[in-house]
Amino acid sequence: MDIVFISDLDIETVIGIFDWEREIRQTVRLNIEMSTDVRRAAATDRIEDALDYKAVAKRLIGFIEHSEFGLVETLGERCAEIILDEFPVQWLRLRLDKPGAVRGSRSVGIVIERGQRLP
Repeated sequence: MDIVFISDLDIETVIGIFDWEREIRQTVRLNIEMSTDVRRAAATDRIEDALDYKAVAKRLIGFIEHSEFGLVETLGERCAEIILDEFPVQWLRLRLDKPGAVRGSRSVGIVIERGQRLP
């Protein structure tokens, strides 16, 4: 399989478990690798035959901007579910960073890999 990726997508949201975090918006950063076969899109040069990374990004931006999760684990899992349920992706690796969450660290977060569930 080929990989379509989105790098360093910064989105403002409410995220965190502390009271003060529930009252502000913080940045989360997504890096996503999604498996797909690009041969058909390459042959036709038509977006209809491609995994539309702009559509994926817009869907996640809209979802994340309106979410209010406590844990990055929950947010990451929900994002993976959206991608697998709504787009032609068989497998993904999603890195979700929460910059500045730990003093002295550039970022903390999670990396998850998910694939389509078999029937």
